[in-house]
Amino acid sequence: MRVNGALHALARRGTPQCLAELYGGEHNDFDGAIAAAFAQQDDFIAHWIRTPTQTNEVARAAAIMSALMTVPLARPMPFELLELGSSCGLNLNLARYAYKLGPVSAGDPASAVRIEPQWRGLAPPLAAVSIAAARGVDLQPLNAASADDRERLLSFAWADQPARSGRLEEALQIAMTHAPRVDRGDAATWLARRLDEPQKAGRCRAVVHSMVLQYLRPEEQADIAATIAAAGARATDDRPLVRISFEWTPDRREVQLCLERWPTGTTTVLARCDPYGDWLEWLGTSPA
Repeated sequence: MRVNGALHALARRGTPQCLAELYGGEHNDFDGAIAAAFAQQDDFIAHWIRTPTQTNEVARAAAIMSALMTVPLARPMPFELLELGSSCGLNLNLARYAYKLGPVSAGDPASAVRIEPQWRGLAPPLAAVSIAAARGVDLQPLNAASADDRERLLSFAWADQPARSGRLEEALQIAMTHAPRVDRGDAATWLARRLDEPQKAGRCRAVVHSMVLQYLRPEEQADIAATIAAAGARATDDRPLVRISFEWTPDRREVQLCLERWPTGTTTVLARCDPYGDWLEWLGTSPA
């Protein structure tokens, strides 16, 4: 993945020319173009692969938005988002995107970022979503204001996925104007600190994460679950807490969109999903 990202980054820069032409579909001499890249750009590739693959899949925001629309609140209230594994924080801006969720439209209809997964099953509930605050954490956060960081994200959206690249570019433009707040740190420690902070009455805290758990050690996952459960025990109808996860099942058979909510302590599998958010099968809102 790291090497492929480096090659795509070089192709986007137009060097070596034969590699850019390969990515542009002008020839199919894969061996020659890649050999030229290794011969001419060894230092660039070696530097690139020192840091992990970075992606920030904006299409997954449709699942998170669907889950937020589903949260049963005692009265209408805005959400405080706390995202684990935020990368560049693009999904913290989810309220600034436009969505077509089956027959339901949501978000900002004027947004340049339009997300329309293939929708299967029932329609999600139609409910307004207000975001009062949004903050995330990542071990190595990226900054949309940095040209190098933008290029890194775009290089990991493969050349045969122009719709994905276009959506990512639009989301990065929004993030340059509305900078997400992403802290550097480990998820378990950061989350414990955030959930210990006073919660305003009339706001719902929402811990969200998408395709993150697979990168955490079992003990880290257990710490996060325990921290959320402890905060859930303190939740009230006026200060509720939810956890929205877009993750593989333990056996990796499917990706599920799950909603846990407190003070009721109930868990619901809302949907089955494509790992990248291309499609979503809505299952309904009956507790699991």
